[in-house]
Amino acid sequence: MSTDMTGTTAGPVRVMVVDDHPMWRDAVARDLDAAGFEVIATAGDGPQAVRRAKATAPQVLVLDLNLPGMPGVQVCKELVGLQPGLRVLVLSASGEHADVLEAVKSGATGYLLKSASTEELVDAVRRTAAGDPVFTPGLAGLVLGEYRRLASEPAPAAPDEPKAPQLTERETEVLRLVAKGLSYKQIAERLVISHRTVQNHVQNTLGKLQLHNRVELVRYAIERGLDDA
Repeated sequence: MSTDMTGTTAGPVRVMVVDDHPMWRDAVARDLDAAGFEVIATAGDGPQAVRRAKATAPQVLVLDLNLPGMPGVQVCKELVGLQPGLRVLVLSASGEHADVLEAVKSGATGYLLKSASTEELVDAVRRTAAGDPVFTPGLAGLVLGEYRRLASEPAPAAPDEPKAPQLTERETEVLRLVAKGLSYKQIAERLVISHRTVQNHVQNTLGKLQLHNRVELVRYAIERGLDDA
């Protein structure tokens, strides 16, 4: 098994597939299993998805938005709140901008249309597991625009807000490229360092800034104008 297919040295990336159409759900699970992922659970409705994800702790959740019992965005919000390290890739038939933005706001790190090929799905799950934001072409610009809009809104300041942590020069450089929308692979090529080194810098930065995921990291960077630097 190739190294980029694994979430850790312990084994393959643990994936859960949530969709209310049994044939589609089984086909996605089968494709991911054949590609070397460990499909540890599937679910056909919102409440079932929450229960099974809590019990199995997947690393990546492949999630449809249109679910009976509880909307996909609510499932996403609840599970990301409980497991901040969880990565959620929405796999939806809808390319509506409102659906995409709602999914991202609820904590999804990627959004792929169901018209994607099996190869695109497998690549998207692999990249999602690695921490890259993955969007169907045309949607990434929409999401980055929304980040900018959110960042322009003044955030409520805590009365005893501590001084911002100090980032190293390289961490700041990586953060600037993250804010510009580059993938970890593109950042690694730009800075002539390994993909793993980029991931380490991002994880260190998340820890220093007490942020949970790349969505929050991009907002932090844009608030400080790093995307224009």
